Amino acid sequence: MRIDRIFTRLDREPEPPKLEIPRMSRTRIALLGSTLAFYLAIVVAVLSTSWLVGLDWKVMLFRPYQQWPQLHAFLDYFVVLGQRGPTAVMVAAWLGWRSWRQHTLRPLLTLGAALLLLNITVGAVKLGLGRLGPHYATQIGSAELFAGGDIFPSGHTANAVVTWGILAYLATTPLARRWLSVGSAALALGVGATTVYLGTHWLSDVLLGWAAGLLVLLGLPWFEPLIGRTETAIFAVREKLRAARRRPAAPAPIPVDVQPALFPHGQPRAEGSDDESQPLEPVGIAGRSGGTPRSGTHPTSLQRAHGPRSDRTPVTPAGSRRPPHADRTPRTGQTRPVPGGST
Repeated sequence: MRIDRIFTRLDREPEPPKLEIPRMSRTRIALLGSTLAFYLAIVVAVLSTSWLVGLDWKVMLFRPYQQWPQLHAFLDYFVVLGQRGPTAVMVAAWLGWRSWRQHTLRPLLTLGAALLLLNITVGAVKLGLGRLGPHYATQIGSAELFAGGDIFPSGHTANAVVTWGILAYLATTPLARRWLSVGSAALALGVGATTVYLGTHWLSDVLLGWAAGLLVLLGLPWFEPLIGRTETAIFAVREKLRAARRRPAAPAPIPVDVQPALFPHGQPRAEGSDDESQPLEPVGIAGRSGGTPRSGTHPTSLQRAHGPRSDRTPVTPAGSRRPPHADRTPRTGQTRPVPGGST
């Protein structure tokens, strides 16, 4: 299905109620500040190899996947709800349907902005600190930093917070926002705990992943003006494309050097030749003296160019023009008698 047909179908839908765009209220700013402080405290605690790193090792050596092996098969599938690819496809499908019904691209653009912020912030810290995971740890009690790893903070946990939390952020009613907030928080907590159970992340990785995802959601209202301008620009491009399709196509120009298709007596003279300046002599009817021209004129396409009469070679007839007859007596030297005259 083409994009213009999708937009045409979108225009036929009933006009939706205006969506409420979250603002940076005092409560949100306070939550943002406290979450940022918690984020920095986790980073400092890991960098200084504090009691938090010791707790990481205790949980890892406890090996939860060996303590409760019956949960392993289920949690292997449950942790997929924190992977960026599958979760982004599922949430984008839902938000795409909402965009269709509500005549707006804001849900999809908000999801794209949130995932972009998540990749930039989490990816930069992962590569900068380079922490190794529990399965690759080399020294007991060490923070395993700057060793070429990429697990701090937990990407599964941060992605679960952002991807499912965006549904609560874009909710249209307070009741839906409340229920979606509780559901997305429980899902994000479950994904983070699952990574600790499977031994793929330290406990501090999960704590920092929760904080990183929450920071992205709390800071999204600052990017709402940019999202609105992007939506306006996309719709402006759409209108230009529609106008270009409605504009009638210009007729093809008729070439001026097209010659007639029938040339029974040769090809036409080339343009710019010297013979064009000479007028064409009218052709007379056979049997008329002086070449009297016919009453009608020939079409231009059938006129032939004739040279002047002086250019032709005269032909002298030989003998009598009358055909010979068998019963006719040939003339002799005798003179024919004239009636009334003398012999």
